[in-house]
Amino acid sequence: MPRHIAIIMDGNGRWAKARHLPRLAGHRAGAEAVRRTLRAAAKLGIECVTLYAFSSENWKRPEQEISDLTGLMKQFIRSELDEIHAANIRLKIIGDHHAFEPEAAQMVDAAVARTAGNTASTLVVALNYGAQDEIARAVQGLAAQVKAGTLAPQEITPELIAGQLDTADLPPLDLLIRTSGEQRLSNFLLWQAAYAELYFTETLWPDFDEAALTAAVASFGKRERRYGGL
Repeated sequence: MPRHIAIIMDGNGRWAKARHLPRLAGHRAGAEAVRRTLRAAAKLGIECVTLYAFSSENWKRPEQEISDLTGLMKQFIRSELDEIHAANIRLKIIGDHHAFEPEAAQMVDAAVARTAGNTASTLVVALNYGAQDEIARAVQGLAAQVKAGTLAPQEITPELIAGQLDTADLPPLDLLIRTSGEQRLSNFLLWQAAYAELYFTETLWPDFDEAALTAAVASFGKRERRYGGL
């Protein structure tokens, strides 16, 4: 059983287009898939779930779609936070969510603070996140220590870099799932995915459910993880 799974939630737009619906309908259906998936993960005993909700590249989308996504984020917090908190789930954000409009950013801050002491599991949401930026920030932090004379360049190790990442306090990533048939990482958890198992499914994200998650976890369970060994 994986301790930490991450999901690239892809296919909302194609789901809506196939049904002759606006893209917002696909995003709303995607929010329902998030609810189903979190409940399924809890039943399976998954310790940590990381969701790629909004990438640093998503700002290139039309302004109306960004506004719709921001509205859905606020709606999700209003409707789901009580259940998340009651389930003893800690909410963690990676990326810079303060780039969103102030009300949304404040709601996220309040949700993180409310659930900070929860211990059953962790829900990580990547908001305005890009892995290359995350790695660059980690390196900048280490470079500042070198400049200050508190760290020697030869003392920089993979473990030290990992400790500077947004995910430093999380279990190692075991399984990365991408929906909709696309087979790329799209600047998501590049460092953390070094030895993660990758699982690609044709299922569009709004159709993802407990059965789909169980199939992904079952596939993970059949794989032999050698980490470069024999």
